[in-house]
Amino acid sequence: MGKGGRSEPVSKSQENVWRSPYNPLDPKAPELPTKGQIKAVIPEHCFQRSYVRSMMYVFRDTAMSAALVYATKQVLSTEIPTQPLELALWALGWSFYAFWQGTILTGHWVLAHECGHGAFSPSQTWNDICGFIMHQALLVPYFAWQYSHAKHHRRTNHLVDGESHVPSTAKDNGLGENNERNSFYAAWHEAMGDGAFAAFQIWSHLVVGWPLYLLGLASTGKVDYKGEPLGDNIMDHFRPNSPMFPPKVQNKILLSTVTEILSIAGLGYLMYKVGPMPVILWYGNPYMVTNAWLVLYTWLQHTDPSIPHYGDGHWTWVKGALSTIDRPYGIFDFFHHKIGSTHVAHHLFHEMPFDHADEATAAIKDFLEPKGLYNYDPTPWWMAMWRIARTCHYVESNEGIQYPKSLEDVPLTKDLKKNA
Repeated sequence: MGKGGRSEPVSKSQENVWRSPYNPLDPKAPELPTKGQIKAVIPEHCFQRSYVRSMMYVFRDTAMSAALVYATKQVLSTEIPTQPLELALWALGWSFYAFWQGTILTGHWVLAHECGHGAFSPSQTWNDICGFIMHQALLVPYFAWQYSHAKHHRRTNHLVDGESHVPSTAKDNGLGENNERNSFYAAWHEAMGDGAFAAFQIWSHLVVGWPLYLLGLASTGKVDYKGEPLGDNIMDHFRPNSPMFPPKVQNKILLSTVTEILSIAGLGYLMYKVGPMPVILWYGNPYMVTNAWLVLYTWLQHTDPSIPHYGDGHWTWVKGALSTIDRPYGIFDFFHHKIGSTHVAHHLFHEMPFDHADEATAAIKDFLEPKGLYNYDPTPWWMAMWRIARTCHYVESNEGIQYPKSLEDVPLTKDLKKNA
């Protein structure tokens, strides 16, 4: 869809679900406020950063992580049992540890992300020191991701110049002009079926999505730092001369990459000394859970069949920021510092500390909701994930205003042949 109406007919998997109240293609769409007008409704103290408060959360999360390690050591061994019942209990125990340790460490991840935005403390030097330690400990190239994530905020939901979860086009996914399925992605959907393909979408996002993104193989933007098309170039997070990075930040990228290599080498040495299993159980599995959480948040906070992406000539910063969705995450808000339930405020004002985001969100909601400009989807996150995995597969092109489309609504090859 270019400049036409919202994608219709509504997919069978979109019926009776939440839809964003804002449709930029509606002739009666409200005029968007400026960033300054939105900021004016937020109490000034919400933007005050504090060394003490921020470090308190670092210590809190670290204490929870250490307590879980201590408790786990009291009841579990890294030796694999031979008896079936003991093996089942052992696997259950280590799965419990992996999930909750990964969940706790996502708190460190979010705090390091605050450091990258300058929201952690008044000093960017202190922010970078703390953020570098926390992110690199989780194998995140701090300065590289700081740069790419800043672009994600600058160009949110831009069809070409966005960053992370930039939608692919019908052509990219192997759909021909007459709905022929000409390549792997579209053909695999038909071979797998709707439900299995949705499960594959979730697996590919949550399990391999993060490393593929860092390597420049998925979800990156489509132009380099100069704004020129990438072509066959890969925009990874590790090479200082990657097309993602201007020369002024290349020394920082090198520092992140070298530290990443040393961290991986350290894990390899630990495996050599104590064996692979202890490292996998204590570090590897929680690391995978943390990666799954961070990808889940970015995916769900910017993706829905009713949330548009904008091409050149249609995108503005305010349109992009207001394409963000707040969602309820229950108990995980405590562990993850409310990154998912106050994401609209975060995208509007990334320099604002997370511990004021609830108050800011309430003010933003009071201002934007009567205008039909505030997105809050009350759907439980796991249900929203399944819906998005089934409905948001591609956009028609990189031009105009595009809404995500589902391969479920594309005729199957056998039906095309039957109707030919």
